[in-house]
Amino acid sequence: MMVLPLAPSAHAQEEATPPPAATEEAAAPAPAEEAAAPTPTVDERLADLEAYVNNVARPEKASGAASLVAGPGPGHNAWQMVSSALVLFMTLPGLALFYGGLVRKKNVLSVLAQCLGIACMVTPLWWLCGYSLSFGVDAKSAFFGDFSNAMFKGVEPGAVGAGYYWISDSMWSMFQLTFAIITPALIVGAIAERMKFSAVMAFVLLWMFAVYFPFAHMVWSTVGYMCGPLNPNAGIKAIDFAGGTVVHMTSGWSALVLCMILGKRLGFGKEQMAPHSMVLCMVGTGMLWVGWYGFNAGSALGADAIASNAFVTTTLAAATAGMAWAAVEWIAKGKPSVLGFCSGIVAGLVVITPGAGFVSATSSVIMGVIAGVVPFLAVTYLKKMLGFDDALDTFGIHGVGGTLGAILTGIFADEKVNSVVGPLKEGLLMEQLKAVGLTIVWSVVATAIIAYIVKAVIGLRPTPEDESTGLDLADHGEAGYEH
Repeated sequence: MMVLPLAPSAHAQEEATPPPAATEEAAAPAPAEEAAAPTPTVDERLADLEAYVNNVARPEKASGAASLVAGPGPGHNAWQMVSSALVLFMTLPGLALFYGGLVRKKNVLSVLAQCLGIACMVTPLWWLCGYSLSFGVDAKSAFFGDFSNAMFKGVEPGAVGAGYYWISDSMWSMFQLTFAIITPALIVGAIAERMKFSAVMAFVLLWMFAVYFPFAHMVWSTVGYMCGPLNPNAGIKAIDFAGGTVVHMTSGWSALVLCMILGKRLGFGKEQMAPHSMVLCMVGTGMLWVGWYGFNAGSALGADAIASNAFVTTTLAAATAGMAWAAVEWIAKGKPSVLGFCSGIVAGLVVITPGAGFVSATSSVIMGVIAGVVPFLAVTYLKKMLGFDDALDTFGIHGVGGTLGAILTGIFADEKVNSVVGPLKEGLLMEQLKAVGLTIVWSVVATAIIAYIVKAVIGLRPTPEDESTGLDLADHGEAGYEH
């Protein structure tokens, strides 16, 4: 949620009137004196503390005095710092190890390098213009931000209100940066082992402008087209607590289009392409799960009851989905695999993301069961039926899971959990479906255009020889393992 910070009261200055001159030797004027600044009353100070503890808006003061706690609130701000670190931890090393373990030995470093490269490119881009294009509101556009906050203009550590009442504007910008880093990194899973590093970086650079920045603005900006909770004039009054559309749907559907344009890996369907290290994959899954608490509970923008609810629903959905996926796999294939547990856990985390702060604990368990079954069917059967090479199942888990989560949020969102839902509850499912439709169409079209531009300019794939040798050596001149 975004609010404007309370402006400190202006303090008028009074000047003493010089005495009238009686003679030529009249006394000089007395020096000007400033009126004493108003001091908040005890009741006003208590109201400030109550607002801080409850993580709600700072009350206005009848005395006209400035708040004595006008800056970030230590506890809420500390939780935002931890949450930002946790979301970065999801990408580095969580996602990097999760994906790295799933590829063949000759390509493990290429996946790690792509995650590192994306993090290192998106960060200065976010400072330069990405944050402003996502959250700048001076232009009042429902689809795109502006350059009012370019180079972090106006984003100050001691200021509050850009993100929420009690967190630093600087920490809000850093928290959102970590989302901007992991979203394009998710796409790496679909095109792993067959897209050269230069093409990945060029694609991501263009994709951030064409897809991520607009969707962050549309869904989470106070003037955004799909920001139901904050924009009374939103064209689509949808809700997305932590990124079902912004993160998982945009990356998942883009991943599907990109992997289809790119084509299948050499030897796909003829050679064994099993994960080279399920140990790394499992470790990465655990890191993703831990980091996801920053992703979901951190999206409450304070250490409050909504954050606690998001923590609970995230835990229940992840574990339930992991068990459901493994159970279905056990029935269908005779054995529950570690990969099945890992995939189910991530699917559960994806599905609960848009509703984590809006749904109850019981609803999250139901969503977890669905998350373990539907993405399993997409990964196991839909991919084979359609014949595309989504190498690490980005579309099956993030595209399908993100879509599923956005829809289920429209069904299970409860005003008893979060009062924001109340005014939007009627017709919410239809609004969620509209948001899903717009996200799919925009992501698919934009990705196709960008992919063909990059293909025409620098090419997407390495040579067949380089692909056979492995992208570790071809792109980076290094090997992940000595032997």
